Amino acid sequence: MTNVNMTVNGKAVSRDVPDETLLSEFLRENLRLTGTHVGCDTSQCGACVVHVSGKAVKSCSTLAVSLDGADVTTIEGLADGDLHPMQKAFTEHHGLQCGFCTPGMIMTSVDMVHRYNAAGKVLTSDAIRNELDGNICRCTGYHNIVRAVEDAASKMEAKGGS
Repeated sequence: MTNVNMTVNGKAVSRDVPDETLLSEFLRENLRLTGTHVGCDTSQCGACVVHVSGKAVKSCSTLAVSLDGADVTTIEGLADGDLHPMQKAFTEHHGLQCGFCTPGMIMTSVDMVHRYNAAGKVLTSDAIRNELDGNICRCTGYHNIVRAVEDAASKMEAKGGS
């Protein structure tokens, strides 16, 4: 057992966990943050994506003990009183159906927009599709997801990257 201390969604947390505990398990089982979904346990589907120090990370292949002192944001922590622009866009553009992949898609998309904005790069629909390569959706066909990301990206840029 190792004591893990991290900030999750702006709150300091500390738990004793077995060394082999995955971040996804830590979030879901220890902290009861069940918005982080686990679809494959092999880092293939992207349903488990969270942000670690602002960067998208697949939590099903990251050990919780490796993140001692880290700042983790889950889908539950993305909104700040009101839905995040990416969450709103997914709803407005019907970028979800069953919703299982949605938290990971949203977290990946927010990271993508931040990276492109920081680099001054244009986020095209082809770039969005390429960036979402590590996230699998079995329902939507991705067209509405791409539209949602494009819409949210323009709103995030206008708000200074939120």
